[in-house]
Amino acid sequence: MPGGRQSAYVQRNRAALIKAALEVLAEIGPGATFEQLASHAQVSPTTIYKYFESKDALFGEALNQIWSDWVQSASGGAGAEQSFDAVLDVLQRLLWVEKTDPFFASVLRNTLATSSFLVESVIQGARPVYLAMAKKGEISAENFDIRIEMLGYSAVAIMNSVLVKKTLSPKEAEPALGIALLLLGLSEAKIKKFLARATFQDAQQ
Repeated sequence: MPGGRQSAYVQRNRAALIKAALEVLAEIGPGATFEQLASHAQVSPTTIYKYFESKDALFGEALNQIWSDWVQSASGGAGAEQSFDAVLDVLQRLLWVEKTDPFFASVLRNTLATSSFLVESVIQGARPVYLAMAKKGEISAENFDIRIEMLGYSAVAIMNSVLVKKTLSPKEAEPALGIALLLLGLSEAKIKKFLARATFQDAQQ
């Protein structure tokens, strides 16, 4: 098979496996067995191993992809070049994801049970954005990796309260997000200004 056709073939197969993995994450979560994953994808376990070294590697790539796609959509495609206010908007929109993107919310809900899996997968994609902001002086560069990791775990805890435990509504979770943002070295004044803006839900009314 010529190189170009083989590359397209591999990409199609990987994309199909990632799609199946996302469906399994939404229905079962990362605790799904390898057999459940292979059955859902309608392939043999051997086929999966041709493209991914492990189940976690496949789930991790699937989670990174859906997270990146969602962030791109929520930020209007700005990606790592988005403004700091746009980054805050994305974080705020995440609180309302159950209403705006039920499938993504299901993936998040099931992966929240294994916070380290979610944090490690998401931080990998989000790190360049925060690093760019640190270089601009918009957030603190001191102990950067520690701050980002702690923000990740704080965000997971907040989303767990919103999506899983249902102890906080998205509106009630916004002040908790403000507290988490202190980890980035933001001033309380800047956070209060952020929280005082019209919320994502307000914009939908």
